[in-house]
Amino acid sequence: MEKERVLVLNKQRIDYKLQRMAYEIWEHNANETTLTLVGIEHGGRILADNLGAILSAISPLVVEIVPLHINKKRPINDAIDFKCDLNGKSVVLVDDVINSGKTVLYSLQALLQYDMKRLMVAVLVDRKHKSYPIASDIVGHTIATTLMDHIEVETDGNAIQAVYLE
Repeated sequence: MEKERVLVLNKQRIDYKLQRMAYEIWEHNANETTLTLVGIEHGGRILADNLGAILSAISPLVVEIVPLHINKKRPINDAIDFKCDLNGKSVVLVDDVINSGKTVLYSLQALLQYDMKRLMVAVLVDRKHKSYPIASDIVGHTIATTLMDHIEVETDGNAIQAVYLE
């Protein structure tokens, strides 16, 4: 039996959530001149690109966007590909969906080798099924699901089109 696909966020709601998230990030970094968004590949990088564009339009912040490559299925078995000096910077780690917190936890491990000024976590969708002690600072949408459900963020190039529950 095929699972039903339910629209959670359409393009208009996503744009609203991104705008709100960007303003919240700016509020937390109002005293900064630069900000680094570290986007977890693939969906997190797309989200970081979108947030970076909005932040550049609404604030005086100089926004740097850096990708972080991680094997989301087996993060401990493969080296995390990240080569950017974050010392002294304000950083926001960005991902599209947080479920157990495992991907974010291993990504944070890679970032914590730097002496950053500030580190925050931003996600578009928080499923609230944490197996690891991770909390998101900036959340676009929170949804209660079963462990069997899957959240899919649909993209078209660099545009986030929709979020579905499957």
